[in-house]
Amino acid sequence: MNDDAPLRKQWISSLDVINKTGISRATLNNYIKMNLLPRPAVKRPETTDARARMLGYFPDSVIETIIQIKELKKQGYSMDAIADRFKRSHLTPAIDSGDMSMQEETQSKDTQDEAEAPLGERFLSQTISGDAGQPFKVTINDITFPAYLLNNNYEIDWINKDAENAIFQEEIHTIKEPTSRNIFQLLLHSRHENQQAQNALIDFHLSFVKGKTAKSELGHLYDGMSPRERANLEKRYDCIVSPPRQAVNKIPLKLSDEKGASIASEVYYMVFREGTLFIHAPESGQNHGIADLLASRSSVINDLLKQRMPTLVSFCVLVADLQNSVRICAELPPEEYFELVSQTWACVEGSFKKYYGTYGKHTGDGMLYYFLKERDNQYMINAVSCALEIRENIKTLNMEWKARKGWFNEICLNIGINEGQEYFGAIPSAPSVEFTALGDTVNYAGRLSDFARYGSIWTTKNLINKLSTEERSNLRYGIRHLDHERETWIENSFSRVMDMIAPDNINSNKFMDIATLAVTEILGRR
Repeated sequence: MNDDAPLRKQWISSLDVINKTGISRATLNNYIKMNLLPRPAVKRPETTDARARMLGYFPDSVIETIIQIKELKKQGYSMDAIADRFKRSHLTPAIDSGDMSMQEETQSKDTQDEAEAPLGERFLSQTISGDAGQPFKVTINDITFPAYLLNNNYEIDWINKDAENAIFQEEIHTIKEPTSRNIFQLLLHSRHENQQAQNALIDFHLSFVKGKTAKSELGHLYDGMSPRERANLEKRYDCIVSPPRQAVNKIPLKLSDEKGASIASEVYYMVFREGTLFIHAPESGQNHGIADLLASRSSVINDLLKQRMPTLVSFCVLVADLQNSVRICAELPPEEYFELVSQTWACVEGSFKKYYGTYGKHTGDGMLYYFLKERDNQYMINAVSCALEIRENIKTLNMEWKARKGWFNEICLNIGINEGQEYFGAIPSAPSVEFTALGDTVNYAGRLSDFARYGSIWTTKNLINKLSTEERSNLRYGIRHLDHERETWIENSFSRVMDMIAPDNINSNKFMDIATLAVTEILGRR
């Protein structure tokens, strides 16, 4: 095709695509980078009145493709899911554009476009388009409007400076106690001089509570509130309507400061397992960037988890180590050892998910999972139940490998469980997020895992005492005592670690830090 010749009618310019579909230039670039649309052929425009010397042209079928993408986004699909769907269905059209890609439609035009572009479109264009050849990356740090993350207890887990200044007028990130970051306590005690905006924010967030929680189950929400404040919230609860529960949506909410200057006109929100992200933005037409940012659902969630504020929380930690892993590794060919490790993870990961375990980094080759205390979450018995289920699963795997290898090795996971209250947070590590807790709680669980043998489960007296009477009565736990080479099992008892280690045990120094810790072995359920 001659570059100077007019293009055939089945082609459409990038400007026409933008005008006909209503998407922004940044969104168009994003779709190209995600291979949802073909790379354009750059040609001279057909019309002589076009301001640009060169334009990108697409097959006119891209209009239908963009309509399909919009429809899928309305249905709650993330952009990653949409891209995967198109890839599997081979829906993305292809053109032979050689080495050509979207080029500048003249430097002066680009400069003018950027100057005239709304704020939301400008920040997204900068973060998505990036430098030539660089993969696009959008993070929550690119949000230029007030934004914050509420967990399922309606406590702020992440917030940007814009939200602290414009919405709360307080440095929320300095508050370490999660219950003190309760959104309603913050708003009720806010120094916000615009009472109308304060009331609008309370009603708005209370509508999300109503969408998830019955009025009879709101007791936890009122912790630390006066009877008057509680009555105020209960009255408001009866009058509001809960919002749509979609993956990504927006709701009109006009906010202004004490001088009447507009803070925001609408709120974008994204709902996911860990909580809800809110972004207060100006009026529609200026926020193309937010919609595109939230469309990258997995990326947004990963960024939020990495930047959640360290929080003082109660939790259980379970540490499991494969017994004699060094010897087994030496005895097996490399491919079989890795197969064994893979099968071990495969047969236990379902139990961790079932009991709401959160993966943490183990310093060795074992497993470490956290069970966090949350509303209506029996985190301690969840950790114990998970350990018992894992032990049964590993027994099955052990029998399979014995039949396969004809050996006498025992494949078993030695498990230690501890409970405590520590600062809990995330350590960023590409491409995932690793959670960790500071303090001795994790160290003690690791030592108990070292102390355990032959797939036994050990925990602390402190954890057992914190279980309910019913939960304790359903468990078999106690201590094995050796008397003249005779083993006696004492139910519902504990022992210090130092009293169970022979003085001549070469590993005794390894357990010095838990020597006085009162512990017990969990055998199973009654």
